[in-house]
Amino acid sequence: MSRVTLALVALVGILAGALGYSTLNQPAPQTDMVAVEAMITQALSDYDAKRLAEAPVIVPAQDVAQIDPATLNPMIESFLMGDPKILQRMSVALETTVKAEERQKSGFAIAAMRDKIFNDPGQVVLGNPDGDVTLVEFFDYNCGYCRNALPDLATLLAEDPNLRVVLKEFPILSNESIDAARVAVLVGDADVDYWSFHEALFTSRGQVDKQVALAAAGALGLSPIALELDMNSEPVARKIQTSYEIAKALNITGTPTYIIGNEIIPGAIGLDELKSRIANMRACGETQCEG
Repeated sequence: MSRVTLALVALVGILAGALGYSTLNQPAPQTDMVAVEAMITQALSDYDAKRLAEAPVIVPAQDVAQIDPATLNPMIESFLMGDPKILQRMSVALETTVKAEERQKSGFAIAAMRDKIFNDPGQVVLGNPDGDVTLVEFFDYNCGYCRNALPDLATLLAEDPNLRVVLKEFPILSNESIDAARVAVLVGDADVDYWSFHEALFTSRGQVDKQVALAAAGALGLSPIALELDMNSEPVARKIQTSYEIAKALNITGTPTYIIGNEIIPGAIGLDELKSRIANMRACGETQCEG
């Protein structure tokens, strides 16, 4: 109801009251216009007070100072030129933040698939099966970087008696890589020295394919004919598929890729870096210790 409507309603009420009074009580009294105005004014005041009490509180907008870009931009440039190293500090801070976020994200992904990554019963385990640190490597037998990184792994296995190494077949470079990986899965299930087979494939010349893998397995006393018959079986395919599933969940797209603790390490980072991360795992439970 508007204030004008309210005033009219009040006026009608007052006149009606006066009319009723004059009908029942003679002689008719005179309507005091001053009194009528006072009543209407009071009614409007009561109306305004009620509306004010019911109205939401509106915080007035704050005035914000506007700075002309033509003035602001030179100020920013002058500030940065006065201390150019601030950009370097910002870059370092950004890199640190991004890496921390990536480690956290990787940690969550690894935790969700921990058993498949570290404890899959069908995976190849080298070194100390009860070692205090586990190094996982995703590899492809036709990966040149994996081939170059083989001596790093050999050194770690020879020098670190408490290291546990898990090898994950991850054939992504060619169909020949898939065939070699299928043979390798069967060799891993056999009672032979898997490292000798692994080393033979990575030190062979040319492309590693089914024939190269079967020949290396035959040198260990396994039947190439039996291996070729079984290499396309469902259990073999399932083991390789598990590696693909882990890689997809962890966004692993290349070889070699290592996993140590909660860190995913893409690329052949070298022996010293691997040793450093393994030492940190023993020192603080993380691949990068603070302080």
